[in-house]
Formats: sequence, structure tokens, C-alpha cells
Amino acid sequence: MQRATPATPDPTVTVVIPVKDDAAELHRCLTALAAQTRAPDEILVVDNASTDASGAVASAHGVRLIHCATPGTAAASAAGYDAASGDVLLRLDADCIPDRQWVEVMLAACVRDPGVAAWTGGALFLDGPRLLRRPLATAYLLAYALVCGSALGHAPLFGSNLALRRWAWRDVRDRVHRDDPEVHDDLDLAFHLGERHRIRWAREAGMGISMRPFHSGRSFARRVHRGVRTVLIHWPEDFPPVRWTRLALRRTLHRLGVPAPARWRS
Repeated sequence: MQRATPATPDPTVTVVIPVKDDAAELHRCLTALAAQTRAPDEILVVDNASTDASGAVASAHGVRLIHCATPGTAAASAAGYDAASGDVLLRLDADCIPDRQWVEVMLAACVRDPGVAAWTGGALFLDGPRLLRRPLATAYLLAYALVCGSALGHAPLFGSNLALRRWAWRDVRDRVHRDDPEVHDDLDLAFHLGERHRIRWAREAGMGISMRPFHSGRSFARRVHRGVRTVLIHWPEDFPPVRWTRLALRRTLHRLGVPAPARWRS
């Protein structure tokens, strides 16, 4: 397991936002980021071949805009991580609204525990029945954590609210399935990152997310399909009992100061 390099006293922060045909939502998201208690050092919008005014919205807000022609959120997210200049990379979706202290809270977690490679935060639905938004979001994230956590053997990553150290991304960027448009990108990232690095929850990092993936059975089914596909493409190497055993042995060897075998994904 690679040892983390010490965090700087005040790491720089890049916010990465993949977008495709979400101009209105992107404007709302960028407006919320402009009101953060700790301003990000860089905001990077990755336009994944939008046909609407998403690119123009990013330019109007004065943020950095790059274009990614390869289809899929995995490709767009990876392009953003590659281009980011910050020590810490924060990721959210264009239809999200972060709490005013989101950047500050995530940065504080990074400074507090330099041995952690990534954090994943919570969420609250922005739409749907008002009284059900919080309990439904809690149930959704709990189910996600249980299902994905059982496949991973550790905490998952939630792409609408995550923090990632740049050195950790560089360690795994050649192994993620960035060119597969049907991969669940944050789950795929967690498979590779959690193999050698620590992922932790940052439950105090609040994020408003859209319920639209659940507005239709077809949309929800596609999301489930991507999750299942992402798990299966990592088999048989990451079949749960095999992965759990390997992770347990790797952590034991790390505590004892013994290098893990080279065949365990050097």
C-alpha cells in the first residue's frame, strides 16, 4: 500500500463538474459555488459534447472549460481530473447544489487526515415530495453504501459529492475504465482506489441532488444496469470473497511493514 505524502497546510482545490445538456442546472450549480465560504482555487467544467448552452454558461461564469468528445460520465470525469491543477479534486454533478460550506468542510477533512485518499459525502434530494426528500435520500444512500460496500469491501464513492487527492488520482488513472460509456464511474474509481488507499465518509459535507434519475423506471433501470456492469467487469479478480481476503491481507502486511506481493496490482 502506497504511503500518502503529507498534505500541505492549505491544499489548493479544484472543483470538477462533468456536464452534458444541463445548461440551466449548471448555472444554478455555479451560482452556489460562487457563494462558498471557502472559494475553490479553480472550477473546471467538462463539456461532454453538449448540444445546449452548457459551454456558454460555463464561460459566462468565468470558470475553466474543457471539451471531452468521448461519450460518458467516466470519460468526462477523468478528463477533468487529468486537467485539474488543485491538490484536492472535488467532484459534483451539474444538477447538484452544494451547501455553502461544502468546499470548506471537504478541505478540512483533507487537512485533518492526510492519510486518507478520498472522501464521500451525503446528500439531500432537491425535488420530489418535500416531506420525503430527506428520508428517501437517506434510504437511497444507505442502499448504495450497503450494496456497493459489499462488492468493494470498503466505503464506496458517491460521484455527486466526493473529494479526491490529486496524487491518488494519478495512481489509478491508467486503470479506470474511462472509455466505457456504460460504466458507473464513481463505483469503478472506488474499485481501483480502494485497492491500495483509504476512502472515508464525510457525512457533514452537505449536497443537494436531483431526483430525476428516479423519475422513470427506464432511467432507474439504466442506473442499475451500469452498477451491475461495473461490478462484473472487475470479476473474477474482484469477486467479493477474493477481494475481501486480498484487502485484509494487504492491510495486515501494511501494518507489519511488509510489502504486498507485486502481483496484487502494483
